[in-house]
Amino acid sequence: MPPGATGQKGEKLQIFKIVATKFSKETYLYWYELMQLIRQFELMAEEKYKMDGKIRGFFHAYVGQEAIAAGCMTATKADDTFITAYRDHGLALAKGVSANACMAELYGKATGSSKGKGGSMHFFGVKERFFGGHGIVGAQIGTGAGLAFAEKYKGTDNVSLTFFGDGAARQGILHETFNLAMLWKLPVIFICENNNYAMGTSVERTSNVHDIYKLAEAYEMPADSIDGMSAEAVHDAISRAVKRARQGDGPTLLEIKTYRYKGHSISDPQKYRTKEEVEEYKAKDPIQNVLKTILEKKYATQEEIDAINARVNTTVTECVKFAEESPWPDDSEVLKDVYVDQNYPFIVD
Repeated sequence: MPPGATGQKGEKLQIFKIVATKFSKETYLYWYELMQLIRQFELMAEEKYKMDGKIRGFFHAYVGQEAIAAGCMTATKADDTFITAYRDHGLALAKGVSANACMAELYGKATGSSKGKGGSMHFFGVKERFFGGHGIVGAQIGTGAGLAFAEKYKGTDNVSLTFFGDGAARQGILHETFNLAMLWKLPVIFICENNNYAMGTSVERTSNVHDIYKLAEAYEMPADSIDGMSAEAVHDAISRAVKRARQGDGPTLLEIKTYRYKGHSISDPQKYRTKEEVEEYKAKDPIQNVLKTILEKKYATQEEIDAINARVNTTVTECVKFAEESPWPDDSEVLKDVYVDQNYPFIVD
């Protein structure tokens, strides 16, 4: 569960982290509330960007891709690390970075997850084991393997879930990292969130290999293609990969096929795809799929679902209030949290 997410009067969201061996009632209710939290947070943030001008800079929404976050959470443990690209809000919330800290970061406030210095693309949560939020396309692939190297070096059984988009699969760092990850049998799961378009360019226009998971074959790395609109399918695939990593058998590449309902960023006119295509994928909405299962299996009544929705709405409303009332970073913060080699001489006029 997002342990930092709070509702009215600071109460914890009533959702439960289940490391599931089967898909129980609790698992489905956890998935539903987590995905709704991500969805409603993103929609509210978009409104504050477009209508109120409270949020500025780059903004990449996770709307439509929520099943990936949900399935990954129930297949991992709290000490496993997550690292991703700039479409990071949903995974940060899933890993436990509070909605307050996330919204405050979007506002550029001192109470944000990165002290207001990172903005939309650079969420961070050390205690939550969420290591970004990276703006350089593909850069997190190498860093994710580095996190896995650290866990192996320390002798833990933790794994690193390293997320990147289909566009980042074109970066050279992917191949260098795959090679070393397999050579050293690092406990890393490479997750390509293939939402069909790198900004506005399809996979078919940028690569002779249309099935991204096949890139692993050159390194004899296990790989698979997964339905990213299904929390169940994501959970199962991640569980298999996690088991392999924990027992020392090394990395896995998972191409998780998903779809973003919004543009690449908030300013994207989306002329590269048709409205019909978007509507086709909206018919596969992962949140509605989970809700349908809950109602069919009588895991919750409509009144109970309404109560979950109300809790999520309270959390999102409260996080906006928190962000708006939070202070701006002090001017003294501008040179803090910057990497400096103390042994390297430099002159400041």
